[in-house]
Amino acid sequence: MVGLDTSDDAAVYKLNDRQAVIQTVDFFPPMIDDPYLFGQVAAANSLSDVYAMGGKPILALNLVCFPNTLSAEVLEQILKGGSDKVLEAGASTVGGHSVEDEEPKYGLAVTGLIHPEQIWANRGAQVGDVLILTKPLGTGIISTAIKADLLEEEIAMEAVDWMRLLNKYAAEAAQNYEISAVTDVTGFALLGHLAEMVVGSEVDALLNTAEIPVMAGAQDMAEMGIIPGGAYRNKTNVENILVYRNQEIPLWLQDILVDPQTSGGLLMALSQEQWQGLKKDYQEKGVFFAEIGQIQKGSGRIILD
Repeated sequence: MVGLDTSDDAAVYKLNDRQAVIQTVDFFPPMIDDPYLFGQVAAANSLSDVYAMGGKPILALNLVCFPNTLSAEVLEQILKGGSDKVLEAGASTVGGHSVEDEEPKYGLAVTGLIHPEQIWANRGAQVGDVLILTKPLGTGIISTAIKADLLEEEIAMEAVDWMRLLNKYAAEAAQNYEISAVTDVTGFALLGHLAEMVVGSEVDALLNTAEIPVMAGAQDMAEMGIIPGGAYRNKTNVENILVYRNQEIPLWLQDILVDPQTSGGLLMALSQEQWQGLKKDYQEKGVFFAEIGQIQKGSGRIILD
């Protein structure tokens, strides 16, 4: 039902009239030293694509690359972090595969379930829709700064807490509403994933850059030039569809808009009417959100205001 042609967050295969399977996979090297927290972040990131499709994770398989120079206790803590996050998602870890490698890497192959008529896609945004983001930006810049030992521990831990937060809570509340289009913000950054949405939906997006939520410390690090290489690739990929209505957007914010995210939030487009109900639910449940723009008639551009 969903494959490679739409650049969506996961594959979806229909089993019968009531069930479809969601399949996704992701893994990467550590961005923090604590093995348990790294396992949690990697698992939350891997699980996120199931939530971005509107589904429920049911099974997870560990994917491990691990050097023989590190102790087995480090690997045990990585796996425990991942397992605990899978349990929080209401799913089960059922095994996996490991290979010896010079650098540790960890993630999950995740299977989820969804009703075939309730699949969320990254296209389908409608003119007049509100754009909602459920986590602040800056994890790529923050992770780069953590590796360079440039951040205070409190600021670094706040970013880690955002990265290990499951998108489960934002997604489950939204399932009670009609959502036009959804994706999660990961390696292609906010602008890259929004580009897939507007191009696929054949609309424009007007971003209110003053409302873009940014993690503590990210502005300072961006102003210092602590920018991951992936940000520049992301910028190149979207620059042909960007329109700068506001010519005074600071460079640090422009960099954050293309910052590759680890375990970023959901980016959703939905009508004003549906958003009023979901907004109330988010406020009651304590789910973070930011209203960052709206969908306009157009042909696949992102307008920065």
